[in-house]
Amino acid sequence: MFSHIHPDNYQSQLDEKQQSITADFAEFELPAFEIFTSPTLNYRQRAEFRVWHEGDDLYYIMFDSDTKQKFRVDDFPVASELINQFMSALLADIKDKEVLRQRLFQVDFLATLSGEVLVSLLYHKQLDEQWLEQAKQLKARLSAIAPVDIIGRARKQKVILDKDYVMETLTVGEKQFHYQQVENSFTQPNAKVNEKMLHWAQQATKNIGGDLIELYCGNGNFSIALAENFDRVLGTEISKSSVKSAQVNIAANKLDNVDIVRMASEDFSQAMNGERVFRRLEGFDLTSYNYQTVLVDPPRAGLDPDSVELVSRFERIIYISCNPVTLRENLAELVKTHKIEHFALFDQFPYTHHVETGVILSRL
Repeated sequence: MFSHIHPDNYQSQLDEKQQSITADFAEFELPAFEIFTSPTLNYRQRAEFRVWHEGDDLYYIMFDSDTKQKFRVDDFPVASELINQFMSALLADIKDKEVLRQRLFQVDFLATLSGEVLVSLLYHKQLDEQWLEQAKQLKARLSAIAPVDIIGRARKQKVILDKDYVMETLTVGEKQFHYQQVENSFTQPNAKVNEKMLHWAQQATKNIGGDLIELYCGNGNFSIALAENFDRVLGTEISKSSVKSAQVNIAANKLDNVDIVRMASEDFSQAMNGERVFRRLEGFDLTSYNYQTVLVDPPRAGLDPDSVELVSRFERIIYISCNPVTLRENLAELVKTHKIEHFALFDQFPYTHHVETGVILSRL
């Protein structure tokens, strides 16, 4: 199943992506492409598997996205070495422990470059004291490999041993940044490429000053790494858990010029226009910001028309995209007011058709 995932195939799959993007964006005057490669194996820090029970045996399965056929997974070459270690150690450990293995239907792993792992065990049964006791012992045994926390999930139940997040350390240029990453919250899965994305955005915004507004800021991934290039940073994010993590990350990185507010970009647009007053913006004087640069990292749906209009008011736009189709649609509008200065391809998802791009535009 994973025969196409091999270092020998890496360059050819990357060349195909470059050709595809060149063709997709042929209507625009693009500067020379900047291409950022991924490690060829063990690059993902997140992985999810279904668990298949067969008599006394149990093993991980995944489903082929085209045929929907299930296939057995004993190791997963795209996942980090740490996840691969935990995959086999976990199943070997619980195989003969009825309480831990019974009605277990999924296992999720979240790992870090800094060596922590979070394991989520999902069950079709309620978790009782007996399960809790055995899970504590499991955690103690798995800790021999690396620092680990365990979460047990069942219907309307979430049992945490001892925390539901990991702390990642990313090296961007010569500096290190610390990020809390919470279970089930979005984080960039390819940490090494994420470091390159952050460094690219950092270099492109060096010495430009002014303030940065970031829409869809998540856990502060970009806001925190770019803070040193700006007087002030204001991030907006709708997810409660991501905003919470962003606040933790601001403190962890000892930043005093970054603020995160919980609101949708559409609401922020209305607040900027003075159309509505939001309680969440109490204490923020939006008129005091020097709106020079905006960064957007939207979901696959891209920017809605109101958000396109909002970002077009800024001198400089940094657009991180995980969907070339919606990026192209948005750029068709943005190039009416802005010029494309930089265009980058980040190989976040090797051996798949998914492409992550970065575009920096400046006002005409």
